[in-house]
Amino acid sequence: MNKMKRIIRKCYGNSVLRYIFFGGLTTFVNMFTYFILRRFLSMDITVSNIMSAAAAIVFAYFTNSRFVFESKAATFRLRFEEFLKFISARLSTMAVEVAGVWLLAVVIGVNDMWAKMIIQFVVLVLNYVFSRFIVFRSKK
Repeated sequence: MNKMKRIIRKCYGNSVLRYIFFGGLTTFVNMFTYFILRRFLSMDITVSNIMSAAAAIVFAYFTNSRFVFESKAATFRLRFEEFLKFISARLSTMAVEVAGVWLLAVVIGVNDMWAKMIIQFVVLVLNYVFSRFIVFRSKK
């Protein structure tokens, strides 16, 4: 049991591994919401994509700021500035996501769920770069 605890502590100590874990959860929130909106509520591809990405963005801010990058923003003002940078970065990757899914699904003809999964990999990398080097950058 101690060996398992050491492994968990070592993994938790690595921000990239934490990002992969919580990024996976964020992707799940995004994909699950999209699936529900498309398959059960028969919503349009673009509307479903925007709504699912928005839900994922909110989830991602809270998990990334607390668990992944362990935000040091001590005041409301600093936290709000961080939140605005996060939202700005995520809106730019949301545009990549919406355009990419539309291009793959509507123009090329890939199944929309597959298109969404493919684009998630691109978005995951972009989101890490923005979060790590712009939003939650340590001010040393």
